[in-house]
Amino acid sequence: MQDLVTTSVPLTEDGVRLDVFLARHPKIGSRSRAKDLIDAGHVVVAGARAKAGLFLQVGQEVQFDAAGAPMPPSSPEDGLPVPTVPLLFADPWIAVIDKPVGLAAHPPADRSFRGHTVASWAKATFGELPDPQGEGRPGIVHRLDRETSGVMVLARNEEAWHWLRAQFKARTVLKEYRAIAFGEARFDSDWIERPMAADPAHPDRQTVVTEGGREASTFYEVVERFAGFTHFRCLPKTGRTHQIRVHMASVGHSLVSDRLYRSRRAQHALLPREAPDPGRHCLHALRLQLPHPGTHELVEFEATMAPDMTALLRWLRANRPFQRA
Repeated sequence: MQDLVTTSVPLTEDGVRLDVFLARHPKIGSRSRAKDLIDAGHVVVAGARAKAGLFLQVGQEVQFDAAGAPMPPSSPEDGLPVPTVPLLFADPWIAVIDKPVGLAAHPPADRSFRGHTVASWAKATFGELPDPQGEGRPGIVHRLDRETSGVMVLARNEEAWHWLRAQFKARTVLKEYRAIAFGEARFDSDWIERPMAADPAHPDRQTVVTEGGREASTFYEVVERFAGFTHFRCLPKTGRTHQIRVHMASVGHSLVSDRLYRSRRAQHALLPREAPDPGRHCLHALRLQLPHPGTHELVEFEATMAPDMTALLRWLRANRPFQRA
């Protein structure tokens, strides 16, 4: 028997961990009980199962079964509330959002995931959107990884879709990310020019290669240094799958809490137990600059750093100040 509860994150709980948020609910009452429900798959955030360490954002929908019955992966047709997605800008041509952590851009090609996505949210919000290639990805012209937060642009008509796709292909779109990584950077800035290809040992991953592969180029510079950690600004020139995560790991700077890509120099790097763990790889799409499909004038959009990464940076500043040797 189920006891389904749906609640939204109020302003006073913005940036709070999921397990802490649930522990305060009268039907749960403790952090250990909250974690048990989360680990057992009885909790859904923004249409997808989430981890205990997820930092919530104001307005997100959280659904749980207080009786402990399993929560199946949801689909837009399951009746689950459409997730709240912050809208930064919209006109007849484009919509620009601040994508929350945990929300996939679109379903995978094999349709193995049937939960809410950016595409399903956009369709529910704006109605029919262009999908010229018939891939089930309405409005999607580029993507962010499910755990990556930040600014993302959607096309609202077919002319805008083709224009934006052409701009991404021509590399006229400026993309700025912020990353928190393990290790102290040797250089203040540098280019990573390393081709990438699918990892033959792990089909769900990418890897740098010495022969073959596709061109991949990332510029990075140091924003802040800490003892054992670095806050980076990353500007990818190309747009390969998982590019920043793979490139930074390849130069010894795995992103904090990245479960897929770890540098050989820091295979066992972990956050201190007292540090706030974002529970996802620390990558945020901060800024996007591109020619507008209607006016062709440059427009720029920015998504404020996600609360989970902000909390970790605040802790690092207070507890891990950098000292030059």
